[in-house]
Amino acid sequence: MSKPIVVVTRRLPAPVETRMMELFDSRLNADDTQLSVEQMISLCDGAEILVPTVTDKINSELINQLPDSIKMIANFGVGVDHIDLDAAAHRDIVVTNTPGVLTDDTADLTIALLLAVPRRLTEGSRLARTGAWEGWTPTFMMGHRVTGKRLGVIGMGRIGQAVAKRARAFDIQIHYHNRRRVHEDIEADLEATYWKSLDQMLAHMDLVSINCPQTPETHHLLNAQRLDLLQSHAVIVNTARGGIIDEAALAERLESGAIAGAGLDVYENEPEIHPKLIELDNVVLAPHLGSATHEGRLAMGKKVVINIQTFLDGRTPPDRILTTI
Repeated sequence: MSKPIVVVTRRLPAPVETRMMELFDSRLNADDTQLSVEQMISLCDGAEILVPTVTDKINSELINQLPDSIKMIANFGVGVDHIDLDAAAHRDIVVTNTPGVLTDDTADLTIALLLAVPRRLTEGSRLARTGAWEGWTPTFMMGHRVTGKRLGVIGMGRIGQAVAKRARAFDIQIHYHNRRRVHEDIEADLEATYWKSLDQMLAHMDLVSINCPQTPETHHLLNAQRLDLLQSHAVIVNTARGGIIDEAALAERLESGAIAGAGLDVYENEPEIHPKLIELDNVVLAPHLGSATHEGRLAMGKKVVINIQTFLDGRTPPDRILTTI
């Protein structure tokens, strides 16, 4: 019997691609270049499954041009804000993602940024590498400790809870805002304080971590008005999606000192980064490394394969994204 045809838009870890070749007739992206809309549609001719990543814009225009043979979009990643779920539903195309397996990796990076920004680690590293460091003095490059500070977590899902759990090890006080209040047992375990009002929470925090998904409702959730609520010593970290913060407004406030610092792993117009952010010493910039571990990416690939196999077996994939359409 012929194998089902699967189109993979970017290069995946070698063990994942090998497994896909064993199970499916896989059309891989050997040179890992970004596919154009025309290339993606052409590759999907006769295929049943499309495996995109966050860098692919699977909008309604593209979905409406996909051949009728495509029955599933098995996303390599947890975020699906780059996929028009309604357009897929109208075409009866099943969409899945890879939740859970990148929680620890993203939480680890969040904590790394929460530590790096107040202690000015990247600024110090640049100084040491240039040879401009003239030695220790009592007042040289003083930063701030995080112990005892208040952390406001925006989005207390899997990753938000993992961030809070790690932060407790530093005796950081946990506060959070979420669409729904989490179970009282989780609150008790994390010693977390719930704020129904995001605005009120922001005004009282020393550290802020963004861990919510990007949706139409959360686009520019932290706009200029909300950023102005932050105290001047506050540090903000974003490992979720760049569009949740108004990047231009953030850059202005970091430049003026209205906000003390930021640690960013995601950006509004990736891979482009706002030029002001690149110039500022009080900003730590990472190139979207949230899930970038060997273990995490292999686990994501395994989930993609399981979702595809389950779908092809005529059953509901474990990580199917449901819509209201």
